[in-house]
Amino acid sequence: MHRDKLGIYLNDHLAGATFGTGLAQRIAHQHRHSGRSADLQRIADEIAQDRQSLLGAMDALGVPARRYRVYGGWAAERLGRLKPNGVLYRRSGLSTLIELETLRLGVEGKTLIWRTLLVVAAGEPCLDESQLHNLLDARGQIDTLETLRLTAAEAVFSPRAGSVTPDSQ
Repeated sequence: MHRDKLGIYLNDHLAGATFGTGLAQRIAHQHRHSGRSADLQRIADEIAQDRQSLLGAMDALGVPARRYRVYGGWAAERLGRLKPNGVLYRRSGLSTLIELETLRLGVEGKTLIWRTLLVVAAGEPCLDESQLHNLLDARGQIDTLETLRLTAAEAVFSPRAGSVTPDSQ
């Protein structure tokens, strides 16, 4: 029973990691010509690497990745692109703001799985506790995303909304 619940839990997080990886890569691609493109690409690469770390932990625990969960995360990320943003034929600043908020929530949420796996590691010597502690440190990602999120919020909602763009930093 314990192993079944752990499998469900890890596969749920794998779906979220698949969603987050796709979203981070899309944001980095959309802002590849901005002054923050290197930061966004670094975050996208780190999120993809964290997803691989999750797959490694699942493998070490003998928990198979459920493809339908992976495909569900992939599909959810693509369906999220269809969200109305107040502009018909192009992206709006509101899209950028919502995407950055979603990505920040995902980065904060992924630390929870590493904390949970630290609890599991007490009874599972196959998990590397030092690696899990390293994975917990997402402060740089969170700080960068918060800076970008605030810039996007100012671009969308400030009285001088036309003078600041999310890409101007």
